[in-house]
Amino acid sequence: MKIGGTLLAGPAEAALHGVLQVPGDKSMSHRSVMMAAVADGVTEISGFLPGEDCLATASMFECMGVSIEWLNAEKTALRVQGAGLHGLQAPDRILDAGNSGTCARLMLGLLAGQPFASTLTGDESLRRRPMRRVIEPLRRMGANITASGDGDLLPLTIQGGSLSGIDFESEVASAQVKSCVLLAGLYARGDTRVREPRPTRDHTERMLPLFGQPVGECDGWIVLHPSGELRAPEDVLTIPADPSSAAFFAVAATIVPGSEVMLTNIGINPRRDGWRRILTAMGADLETSREYAVGEEPVADIRACCRQKLAGVKVAALDVPDAIDEFPILFVAASLADGVFMLRGASELRVKESDRIAVMAGALRAMGAEIEEWPDGLQIHGRPRLKGGVEVDAHGDHRVAMAMAVAAQMADAPVLIHNAAAIATSFPGFVEQAQSIGMNVRWLEE
Repeated sequence: MKIGGTLLAGPAEAALHGVLQVPGDKSMSHRSVMMAAVADGVTEISGFLPGEDCLATASMFECMGVSIEWLNAEKTALRVQGAGLHGLQAPDRILDAGNSGTCARLMLGLLAGQPFASTLTGDESLRRRPMRRVIEPLRRMGANITASGDGDLLPLTIQGGSLSGIDFESEVASAQVKSCVLLAGLYARGDTRVREPRPTRDHTERMLPLFGQPVGECDGWIVLHPSGELRAPEDVLTIPADPSSAAFFAVAATIVPGSEVMLTNIGINPRRDGWRRILTAMGADLETSREYAVGEEPVADIRACCRQKLAGVKVAALDVPDAIDEFPILFVAASLADGVFMLRGASELRVKESDRIAVMAGALRAMGAEIEEWPDGLQIHGRPRLKGGVEVDAHGDHRVAMAMAVAAQMADAPVLIHNAAAIATSFPGFVEQAQSIGMNVRWLEE
């Protein structure tokens, strides 16, 4: 996708050092605003990610009559005056999810329960991403949905109304699908039960009880018995730092010789910690300290060092859904490891903001990496260093752009990364934080 923004990156001029606090977790930032908007009372949120994706979610609820007060100029703290489960107003314009699949798919779960029609769209990238996976269960629950692209794509129009709980067995291991159905279940008659082929991130299940809505588990089913209301938490809802953002700097610190970087207050939820398990299996020097809890989420400081060469591994099947967002940066680590890195069972990477298997393989091949692609994964033969003096295309994918900026630190000459402006969707301060630890990266004026 052509969106502009070019990075000039690498090679690193020295070892990387420093202490970083990356922004708040993107997945939890979306969910915090969604639940606060349909709760009774006022919810105060801190640690919010002020990226374009999460701001799009907040803007949607403002269009539906929810009052949001930003408590600082950085937009990391906010106060939401909830409208209650049944207090949202019909929007007077099309709701735009921008680049965010999480926003679009979870929002559909809430819109399915509203007594009005609404139309949802997104940017060019999001309009290519599959929506049937959430449309079909919502239709089974009673929502009326008309979608583009043979019924699978945005823009779509949803007429909410009277919903009934269902037993839904998802064919894909997707937290977005699971969360969409559970949020719709807040409005349904009877219980809503969801079963996944493999466990996925459980932020929705952990956060709903903070708003007074229990979520149970029985014989492999996730069960929601609707209480009829959500209530704003008495305490401030604090969001930990995003492990997906931390992973870029952790990998940078484990591939640039002599580096040591401390990452503070990082979420270590087991369903988001696959990237750290994979890197550890590759021989990365990662050490956690100061482990504690923020709400229902485990958090820790993570120290990443480069003391030895990484080694290729075969990724365990159970780690795939727990690292699905971090594979672009893990591919960078693999391209600089000794031996062979093998990933299977990750076809979901084909339908992210870009086809992350094809786009990352193409970009890394341009830098000299040896990669074999499969429909559901790839195989990477590591090498000591990557080739610079090339231009690569991030295709408007924020994680590809940041991953290639890290890869360029171990190139033998600078690399130009085009169509990288999407970094603003999830990590608007990435370049400044990267520079603070010594990474060689900057924006080119365009």
